Amino acid sequence: MLNDVLIFKKIKDGDIETFEQVFRQYYLPLYMYSFGIIGRKDAAEEIVQELFYVLWRDREALNIVRSMKSYLYGAVRNQSLQYFEHQYVKERHRENILSRKLEASETTAQEQIEYKELQNIINRTLEQLPERRLRIFRMHRMEGRKYKEIAQLLSVSIKTVEAEMTKAYQILRQEIEKYTHAS
Repeated sequence: MLNDVLIFKKIKDGDIETFEQVFRQYYLPLYMYSFGIIGRKDAAEEIVQELFYVLWRDREALNIVRSMKSYLYGAVRNQSLQYFEHQYVKERHRENILSRKLEASETTAQEQIEYKELQNIINRTLEQLPERRLRIFRMHRMEGRKYKEIAQLLSVSIKTVEAEMTKAYQILRQEIEKYTHAS
């Protein structure tokens, strides 16, 4: 244990030779340990390399009270398990996206045709509205204006705006019902 304390101190003080000695001694066993957990060579290699990189980068903050071996193996085990969790989350996310794409692609051509027909009916109905009613409808529904603002802009009462919107909705509802009952 005293030997490990000295090794940690030397690494903490920036002794590159001691760090390289630890790297050479533990790299292959740690790689094999990680590979045994996750079964992927590239990922195991990356995990061990990242461990040594972080160990050197953050060496001044090292405060290790365990043995070098248990510290390194514990870190590799934790990173390997995190890798598994990350892969699981990625796979679930990928499956979720594929499922959504599949559901979206199941929209039938018939549904698309019906949607276009309905849009045409709405547009034709709006074009037939009296000019003031159409203007009020567009200001409210397309521009997002409040009834009070529309009334001020057009110099009419709020009740007039409400009445015109009610009539516009009634006409639209009637035309849409005709379409849906005919289908």
